[in-house]
Amino acid sequence: MTTAVDRSKPSSNIDSDHLMRMFRRMVMIRLFEEQANELYTRALMPGLAHLYSGEEAIAVGICEALRPDDYITSTHRGHGHCVAKGASLDRMFAELLGKEAGYCKGKGGSMHIADPDTGNLGANAIVGGSMGIATGAALSAKRRGSGQVAVCFFGDGALGQGLLYEVMNMAALWKLPVVYVWENNLYNEYTHNSETIAGDILTRAKGFGVPGESVDGQDVQAVFNTAAKLIDSARAGGGPQFLLCSTYRFTGHHVGDVNREYYRSKQEEQLWKTERDPITLFSNWLISEKVADRAGLDQIHAEVETEMKKAVQFAMDSPYPNADKVDQDVYA
Repeated sequence: MTTAVDRSKPSSNIDSDHLMRMFRRMVMIRLFEEQANELYTRALMPGLAHLYSGEEAIAVGICEALRPDDYITSTHRGHGHCVAKGASLDRMFAELLGKEAGYCKGKGGSMHIADPDTGNLGANAIVGGSMGIATGAALSAKRRGSGQVAVCFFGDGALGQGLLYEVMNMAALWKLPVVYVWENNLYNEYTHNSETIAGDILTRAKGFGVPGESVDGQDVQAVFNTAAKLIDSARAGGGPQFLLCSTYRFTGHHVGDVNREYYRSKQEEQLWKTERDPITLFSNWLISEKVADRAGLDQIHAEVETEMKKAVQFAMDSPYPNADKVDQDVYA
């Protein structure tokens, strides 16, 4: 459960327990993705997965600013959001492997994990497909007077979907408590967004009367502080908000996208990994500010690694759903 944090203070004054929890969650996402990739390369996971490695600071910074009962909707690259909102690692791995113990009883797989108990209304394989869901959840929250906020994560490709502009228009008219979060990792699958996106995206949002801000998506504290401000505004009746987070995916578009030099260079990838890794940046700050030392951070890494191995083993040992359940919980 998320504890209260004084958001009026600068990043360096965030409670140390909260900072360490954010670090742990970021490590959990990174190690989860490494395990997911290993399961794929060992031919143990059906289908594909789209890894979130390199973007951890966005999911963690934003979800840490939410209440436990707030909503999120996710994307095909959704493992990080799921972990950051508090999902169980063992049930996530079970879903990836198509096991009955998974969040969707093994029928959703990597791109369709949902966990309503933590407010996660689901990942979505359709580009921009969750925007209407998030906006609908915000409408529900407003009509019920629950004080909840919905956050809609989406990527570069979704900016070409008309649904985004339809729901922003509705949300602005009805002052719905929703925050639209663009995770700008520079690429629409295999195409740099300079070839697909025209103009200033924040200006697009402002055209609907939706205030927007941009933030360094590799800085978890900056993401948290900026997101907290926008979330608080939406919760207080200020209507929809827009947040642009600049980031980078360290791996391919999906786990099978190994040779990427035809659309981005190894030098570019190496630059981001060595100079802009959000976990490394945060680790260095925690040590420099004496919030933690290297041994303490290494201990957290080791603990998470142990959790991850247990979660994978749980998934491996879990049974597949019976064939007679193939038409249950499936809707068209």
